[in-house]
Amino acid sequence: MILTADRVALPAGLVGPGWAATSGDRVTGAGAGMPSAPADRHLTGLLVPGFVDQHCHGGGGASFTTGDRAEAERVIATHRAHGTTTMVASLVTDTEERLVASLRALAPLVRTGELAGLHLEGPWLSPGRCGAHDPTLLRVPEPAAVARLLDAGEDAVRMVTLATELDHGLDAVALLAGREVVVALGHTDATYADTLAAIGAGVTVATHLFNTMPPVHHREPGPVLALTADERVVVELVADGIHLHPEVLRRAAASAPGRFALVTDAMAAAGAGDGDHVLGPSVVRVRDGVARLVSNGAIAGSTLTMDRALRYAVTVAGVPLEAAVEAATATPARVLGIPDVGALEAGRRADLVHLDDDLEVVAVMRAGAWLEVS
Repeated sequence: MILTADRVALPAGLVGPGWAATSGDRVTGAGAGMPSAPADRHLTGLLVPGFVDQHCHGGGGASFTTGDRAEAERVIATHRAHGTTTMVASLVTDTEERLVASLRALAPLVRTGELAGLHLEGPWLSPGRCGAHDPTLLRVPEPAAVARLLDAGEDAVRMVTLATELDHGLDAVALLAGREVVVALGHTDATYADTLAAIGAGVTVATHLFNTMPPVHHREPGPVLALTADERVVVELVADGIHLHPEVLRRAAASAPGRFALVTDAMAAAGAGDGDHVLGPSVVRVRDGVARLVSNGAIAGSTLTMDRALRYAVTVAGVPLEAAVEAATATPARVLGIPDVGALEAGRRADLVHLDDDLEVVAVMRAGAWLEVS
């Protein structure tokens, strides 16, 4: 199949007009201008790679945190309809027994390629920055406990978020990095010096930058400046207008060019509307698209989909379109170490999203097959 479009997001940047060709489940070529052979279809608007979400807890009224395979498949289908063709399943703090059960239930979806990996967001978080995580279930990252959860996931755990300033924190970072797990700093009370030490030990991601971490202070810079300044670190940004003011989002993106990833941090209400839902062991009430714990009102993830995150970043926060597309595709693919997604170039998996001029999803292709988009 040969597709032409008004604009195409290529690894070198946005071009217009442009084209992409696929055969089976692979991209066979892409470029600027018109293809040498007649096109099968012209797409009005923008053609981009499939979105890659490295941080998602649920959607469509379902949640990864239940460990139920049918629910996981509903989450995946919901986000695919919004352009996310590669997804990591994020779990929240829970008992070790329930986390082990969830990891074992979801690992087969990683082996079949339905998920790109699993993400443990907790239980090794700062009690003072736990956000929507149950503080009674938090613990320090003793290497033996970390190893037990990794073993339960059978190599499916791709990323772990932890507060590295906790006892055993840097030892846990070394363990995770040694097992080729992406290590993220988040839900943390780390100082600037703590953060530099964490990056030196192997931290390469900032989990939802600014949220659940100390703010910048003129005498104690905290983690934000260290994370945005270091070329080894990719910072996650939740572009929903709730987690971050649009000016903060714009400035953070500008401070880390090519090193910020748009993430949804979505929970069950994404694509499902208001109501009561669960996030791990906690009950979440969603009103007007804002998710908060029933128990204490803390923000509990988001109701975002990646197409909405892209639109908000560009049209509200003023992030350049080219940079926002990269942050939703190539950058998270690089973080996760997945070489065959995130770009329109020969040899990559044929994951494509057709957006109209308002950046609304028109059509989605995954592995060469068009998906149903409502």
